Amino acid sequence: MDMKEFIDFCKEGNPISGADKKLHGLLTQCSYEAQKITMELNTSYHSQEEIVEIFRELTGSQIDSSFTCFPPFYTDFGKNITIGKNVFLNTGCSFQDRGGITIGNGSMIGMNVTIATLNHGLSLETRNTTYSAPVTISENVWIGSNATILPGVTIGKNSVVAAGAVVTKDVPDDSVVAGVPAKVVKTIYE
Repeated sequence: MDMKEFIDFCKEGNPISGADKKLHGLLTQCSYEAQKITMELNTSYHSQEEIVEIFRELTGSQIDSSFTCFPPFYTDFGKNITIGKNVFLNTGCSFQDRGGITIGNGSMIGMNVTIATLNHGLSLETRNTTYSAPVTISENVWIGSNATILPGVTIGKNSVVAAGAVVTKDVPDDSVVAGVPAKVVKTIYE
C-alpha cells in the first residue's frame, strides 16, 4: 500500500491496529509530515495568504482564500480535513482528523477547541486499535472556546456550542448546546 492508498484507506474509516506494523508505519509517516507542516505554521509569522497555502499543503486539498486561522494549530494527520468558505479557526485548535473533519461555510471555531475522530477499543485485546468516526460541522456554526467535539458527531447548521462543552451526540440545526455532556439549552429562533 502506498501513501495515497493509505490516506484513502483512512478516509474510508478503517480501523488501524498498533500490531499492524505496515499500516502503523504509514500512519507515523503521515503524523510526522503533519508535525513538520504545523511546526512551520506555528513557529513564525505568516500572512493570511501564506496560512491558506500552508493549509493547502497540510490537507492536500483546495482551501478557499477566505479561510482564516490564528496559529498555533495542531493536527495529528492533516489529510482528512475539509474546510468551507469563510471559515475561522482561532488560536490553539487541535484536530485529530484521521476519521475526517468537515467544516461548513461560515463556521467559527473558538480558542483551544479539540475535535477528535478516533477512539480506542475498550477491551485489552483491542485497546491498541483505533476506530474512526467523522465529525461534521455544518454551515454557520459557532463553537466556543475550549469545547470538545467527540467522534461521530454532526453539528447542525446555524448552531452554537457553548464554551467548555463536551459534545458527545449530534446537535440539531439552530440549537444552542452547553454542558458536560452537552445538551440543548435553547433554540436560536425561540
